[in-house]
Amino acid sequence: MSYKAEIPYGAYWSTPFARWQGSFANLHSVRFAAHVAREELGRRAIDPALFDYGVLGFSVPQQHAFYGLPWLTGMIGATRAGGPTMMQACATGVRTLLAAAQEIESDMASVALAINCDRTSNGPHLYYPNPRAPGGTGSAENWVMDNFGCDPLGGHSMLATAENVASKHNVTTAQQHELVLRREQQYGDALRDDSAFLRRFMTLPFAVPSADFRKTAATLDGDEGTSRSTAEGLAKLRPVIDGGSVTFGAQTHPADGNAAIVVTTPDKARELSADPKIAVRLHGFGLARTELAYMPEAMIPAARRALDQAGRSIADLAAIKTHNPFAVNDIVFARETGADLALMNNYGCSLVWGHPQAPMGTRAIIELIEELALRGGGFGLFTGCAAGDTAMAVVIEVCDA
Repeated sequence: MSYKAEIPYGAYWSTPFARWQGSFANLHSVRFAAHVAREELGRRAIDPALFDYGVLGFSVPQQHAFYGLPWLTGMIGATRAGGPTMMQACATGVRTLLAAAQEIESDMASVALAINCDRTSNGPHLYYPNPRAPGGTGSAENWVMDNFGCDPLGGHSMLATAENVASKHNVTTAQQHELVLRREQQYGDALRDDSAFLRRFMTLPFAVPSADFRKTAATLDGDEGTSRSTAEGLAKLRPVIDGGSVTFGAQTHPADGNAAIVVTTPDKARELSADPKIAVRLHGFGLARTELAYMPEAMIPAARRALDQAGRSIADLAAIKTHNPFAVNDIVFARETGADLALMNNYGCSLVWGHPQAPMGTRAIIELIEELALRGGGFGLFTGCAAGDTAMAVVIEVCDA
């Protein structure tokens, strides 16, 4: 199928991603997303007053996040735009894109903003009162670290899900490390010619605002804290879990940042596009859930559902992007679908540039669009797993308008 809703070519952006406790560690993620959106809309000459719908995604609450999307759109001057705030862990980027598309599809809105942000650094420490407990003592939670470490349904960590999948599919440490080197090589292509690929959707150098957003505190030339691995260095690493196969070198790192995509009608897309001759069309979405504690596998059925809705197959795709918190994800996906492992994730992926959760999928979709544009068009797939052994996927097409 083909959705009526389209993405105006170039009407999207991402900040660099900064490693956990890096340059964005003290920036309120919602206010930071609004700060960036104001500037990026200005660069594209898009009037915020055009938006009549928005959807905000995050996975780590921030102060006043109760007000969610209307607060953010109010800060950017989109005072007609209301909408929900969504949280679906690392699938949030696809979920918010689908929500924006559905609003356009149903004629409930004409121009929508799907915007996602997260700050894993300095996440909230929550206290849950319990007046009926002995002494009235409640329970506490470190929102980020405790949830990385324990799925309450099974009591296992996210790392354990990768080990379960690696064991089931006989994926070795050496195979994971070999893929890490390939993914870092692909990200190196995005850095060529003064980061020409990243500059297609990212403002560089990036001015890091102060915590009060009144001045520039620093500048970044690109993503902060990405790894530069060597075969020798990876070979020295031992699995994090005794008896396992996944090392720290074969998994991503927590990060901070934000990203956004404009979604609108075909006619309005031509008007807001950086190149009216290019169309970016949505063809299919997929949601899936796999067996408890096998999270990396979920991206496979999610991708198949999105492809089925689009009426396409893996063989029809010119480009594939994945959320790969573990190298295991890509290896198993390629084995099960027939995708070319070496050619997935050109120009970068979350394994390399980090894992700020909600905006991660948004950036991957943006990079997918730009890769397809460089190829002269074609169909592309993004798929990625999320907490709770779930995943979401989307099929897009870049073509002549």
